[in-house]
Amino acid sequence: MAGDDRGPEGAEHVEIVEVGPRDGLQNEATVLSVEDRIELIGRAVAAGVRRIEAVSFVNPKRVPQMAGAEEVMAGVERVPGVSFIGLALNRRGLDRALAAGVSEVNVAVPATDGFCTRNQGCTVDEMLDSLADMDRALEGTGVPLSVTVSTAFGCPFDGEVDPGRVVEVVRRIADTGAVEIALADTIGVGVPAQVRDLLRRSAEVAGGRTLRCHFHNTRNTGYANALAAVEEGIRVLDSSLGGFGGCPFAPAATGNIATEDLLYMLHRSGLRTGVSLSGAAALGDWMGERLAKAPPAYLGRAGAFPA
Repeated sequence: MAGDDRGPEGAEHVEIVEVGPRDGLQNEATVLSVEDRIELIGRAVAAGVRRIEAVSFVNPKRVPQMAGAEEVMAGVERVPGVSFIGLALNRRGLDRALAAGVSEVNVAVPATDGFCTRNQGCTVDEMLDSLADMDRALEGTGVPLSVTVSTAFGCPFDGEVDPGRVVEVVRRIADTGAVEIALADTIGVGVPAQVRDLLRRSAEVAGGRTLRCHFHNTRNTGYANALAAVEEGIRVLDSSLGGFGGCPFAPAATGNIATEDLLYMLHRSGLRTGVSLSGAAALGDWMGERLAKAPPAYLGRAGAFPA
């Protein structure tokens, strides 16, 4: 069938949000140069990715891997139909993101105070107030807002997370102008039954907004969770080339689900992503060379099937 490398032609589409340039790099010991990050983003675009979390406007003293966000945005080639997402955690980050010309702004709101205070220096309620302020600041800019609910499936500090708490955070986000809400398994503890339950509960209060999912494969459940999300109707998934990733403020948090492994599962399941499987696998290896470590992804080692 034509188009198998990007999924069966004419099949239902699942959008991939490539988070490798941000979430994939922020926890790595090797700090990539601005030039390498620009090249990574350009190669991802060439492979067919159309939404890329390109930069994070956080304090470079806390996350040195994300230093130079403005330089990265100044250096990327602006391609029609390609959206470059900037992560902002406060108003200062938002102002930097807008000045740098991001296509979208993503704000992370943890579901737990334990993670929020360590990662963002405030409580969840305070972060939601900050989100409302950032939402007002975005009015009239034409830049869409998406919000990620981190630690939605479990917290490294507070443990189990009450689904009702996640739903309340989603409901508060739905009071803003956010066009998309993501549920994130920041430390990779979720299982498919939990995914289905949280997605159904969240859909009831999301006000028709697009729901997205962000999974880590810390305990080898990330791909099962992604498939469960797709079976629940989710058509936007985050992933990271090579399976790199993790959070510097979450102990033992390992990589995101790998873009190339996710593509293989989706394409073989009869879905189309528009992203080249071979291109993604090659790019995962390219990242591994620059980070001086083997990619966690399997596709680059095993190869596609049929070959």
